Amino acid sequence: MDILFKKFKEVLLAVVPITLIVLVLHFTLTPMESHQIFRFLLGSLWIVFGLSIFLLGVDLGITPIGNIIGKALAKSNKVWVVAVVSIVVGFFVSVAEPDLHILAGQVAFVTSGVISKLSIVVIVSIGIAVLLSIGLIRIVYNVPLYKVLTVLYLIILGLSLFTSSEFLAISFDASGATTGALTVPFILALAIGVSSLKKDGKASEKDSFGLVAIASVGAIMAVMIMSIVTNSREITASLEYELSNEQSILAPFFRAIPSLAGEVLLALAPVLIIFLIVNRVFAKVTPKAFTRIMVGLVFAFVGLVLFLTGVNAGFMDVGSLLGYKLAALNKPWIVVLVGFILGLVTILAEPAVYVLTNQIEDVTSGYVKKSIVLVALSIGVGFAVALSILRIMVPGIQLWHYLLPGYVISIILSYFAPKLFVGIAFDSGGVASGPMTATFILAFAQGAAEYIEHANVLVDGFGVIAMVALTPLIALQIVGLIFKRKSVKGGKHDDGKRA
Repeated sequence: MDILFKKFKEVLLAVVPITLIVLVLHFTLTPMESHQIFRFLLGSLWIVFGLSIFLLGVDLGITPIGNIIGKALAKSNKVWVVAVVSIVVGFFVSVAEPDLHILAGQVAFVTSGVISKLSIVVIVSIGIAVLLSIGLIRIVYNVPLYKVLTVLYLIILGLSLFTSSEFLAISFDASGATTGALTVPFILALAIGVSSLKKDGKASEKDSFGLVAIASVGAIMAVMIMSIVTNSREITASLEYELSNEQSILAPFFRAIPSLAGEVLLALAPVLIIFLIVNRVFAKVTPKAFTRIMVGLVFAFVGLVLFLTGVNAGFMDVGSLLGYKLAALNKPWIVVLVGFILGLVTILAEPAVYVLTNQIEDVTSGYVKKSIVLVALSIGVGFAVALSILRIMVPGIQLWHYLLPGYVISIILSYFAPKLFVGIAFDSGGVASGPMTATFILAFAQGAAEYIEHANVLVDGFGVIAMVALTPLIALQIVGLIFKRKSVKGGKHDDGKRA
């Protein structure tokens, strides 16, 4: 119960700030119908309980499965086994990621099913799986992370020249959405096991970071290739149905549960099957551990159903409506300001961000204070959301105008920043773009894009997750350079390697 209460507190802190902002705007600038605001509050409650139970399930069931598979791979002592198993496992874990389902659902909704939810989930998961395999092999052979990332982003640059503007935004959003509450712990658990396969027999501190970054690149590549192969262009999108006024408060929740329960069951079933196979063939766990993992999977199922129901039935609708109503005030500065505040409080309230900042403070022996990193991330993400809204408001500004220079700067910094911070920075993009970004802020941007006459919901409404995922790459590498400079001045030439 203590663990569940801790998870509940973390999630509550993530949801409350956005809820308060919505209520303030409801009573001031953007009054909404009573059934809409009550549905939002009920959805928020479902999200808090659902995500708390789901995260407990991840701790009890998903992460231990990742550890077991990682250790089994290490025992095999064969790189080809690592490659094959990681592709299979990576695919099914990504399929079960809740943030990816939210993004894919939004894409399917605004395109009226032209781009199906299933196609996005499957294509992105394939990309994650292939790049996860490459990332694990990189650890085994000690290939520097910055060199791998340079090659990967050069490939992305080449693919972007042939990718439609509609798919460009979705591809980079997919990168942030895939590295969520389920995928990240699983990937990190795999990395720990595989690191013992290294030829020098040592698990480097630097190698504990970077795998998430490489895996998330697979999402970008997969969607871009999907765009090129299908030659999908000029796809129209609209939120007109989402902005409708359904009077019932409870009906959307009960209507969503059956289909979502089926989707979650299909998503988690392969994870269970893989565990049962690995447990029987490679590493049989104790009956007590087996029971604990099974209970964890049940918690993950229940929590995920509650979370997705809250998101789809009440939470995201008001996000879209709020963006639409603020844009309708015809005062762009207000929408940009609200976007900045949403970005600021979202990153401050994201539980995984605190895990990251504590980790940075630990590996630098307290030399880099977590408060400094937190402030840098908060301001950076605030500007990321504000710039995303500005792109919607101002005709002519395109997503690549932000992403191209942003990633070029990030790659250049990776050659000068301490290598420990390179891995931390590129991993932190997924940490920053958590459940609140994938739900409320994405819906908020789409709502604003629906009202603005020159904006396209598909081209301009998406891309905000990509911007949130980009900011930490620059912010944390700059922090690393500052740390490096101070270390040199203090006579410590450790390049950020000390524990």
